[in-house]
Amino acid sequence: MSNQPLLQSYTSDNLKLDNRVVMAPMTRSRADNEGNVPTGDLQGLYYEQRASAGLIITEGSQISERAVGYINTPGIHTEAQTKGWKEVTERVHNAGGKIFIQLWHVGRISHPDFHNGELPHAPSAINPNEKSYTPEGFKDTVTPKEMTKEDIKQTVADFRNAAKNAMDAGFDGVEIHSSNGYLIHQFFNGTSNHRTDEYGGSIENRARFFFEVLDAIKEEVPEGKIGARFNPSLHGIFGMEMDEETIPTFDYVISKLNDYDLAYIHLSEPFNDVSDIPYAVEEIAKRYRPMYNGTLMINAGFDREKGNKVIEDGDADLVSYGKLYVSNPDLVERFEAKAELAEWDADTFYTPGKKGYTDYPVMEKSEA
Repeated sequence: MSNQPLLQSYTSDNLKLDNRVVMAPMTRSRADNEGNVPTGDLQGLYYEQRASAGLIITEGSQISERAVGYINTPGIHTEAQTKGWKEVTERVHNAGGKIFIQLWHVGRISHPDFHNGELPHAPSAINPNEKSYTPEGFKDTVTPKEMTKEDIKQTVADFRNAAKNAMDAGFDGVEIHSSNGYLIHQFFNGTSNHRTDEYGGSIENRARFFFEVLDAIKEEVPEGKIGARFNPSLHGIFGMEMDEETIPTFDYVISKLNDYDLAYIHLSEPFNDVSDIPYAVEEIAKRYRPMYNGTLMINAGFDREKGNKVIEDGDADLVSYGKLYVSNPDLVERFEAKAELAEWDADTFYTPGKKGYTDYPVMEKSEA
């Protein structure tokens, strides 16, 4: 047993993990085939190589065609996609790993090119004024269509169907992507949600869509196999702007999640400097650890030393790593050996094929 907190096992009512190092969800854009189907030979190998993580959370996987906003991202809404993911989970499980899938709807961070010319869906018709990476390259986002109540109902059903498919594919659980400026986060935020019905206005109303999604997923997946991701202090990214109700909204949501028995909540520290934003919280783990009674996972900007410290200080139970897992498939073993970490190649983050994906080497025994 290592004396590094990161490398100690973690057991809760819902999780039993060999260590506290989690592979964070990262878009890699490798499902460059008809139907955006993951394969055992490519995605399966990629995740299998990283199976020594206490837990793997896959890249965001769209719950429907309507949810797509990036090229070559895999889905979990068709029979072929479900079958492809089953090959992935089998490889991870055979390697001794555990794997959740992240369920994703990008909302307004999309483009009509993905939807046969139709507008992307969003809580309100407000253009995020960002760029969308389409099959024809980067294009300006457009003003989305404000979702009708029927659209909302259908999207909740799509989340439920995707969760059912995830269980059929053999995943150990699902993570609801409620973060980083995508659809659910757009409902939370007062600058992207100007609705005047039961899905807008008050904090409770803006949180309603998330809890409807969660309650629908519970029909297919035990609560203890559901996680949820949040980024409370996201500002100036994907059109998200904080206001005086932003943090109180997340306080409400995360406190209310104590009424559920989730696998975990997955929080991000600020992605950029928010010290001059009057509404922002700079230390997310420290704020929400006392507020949330269940398993708390923290992300963004952690290395081995900072990961060990946040656990040792009692501010988080698990730490998720993104880019370090791109270039270090054996990240756990490198942490254990306190070995040098390999650098990632940002030019191949989103390019098709094996290069920069499954070709990063593990460390030599001499390094260990």
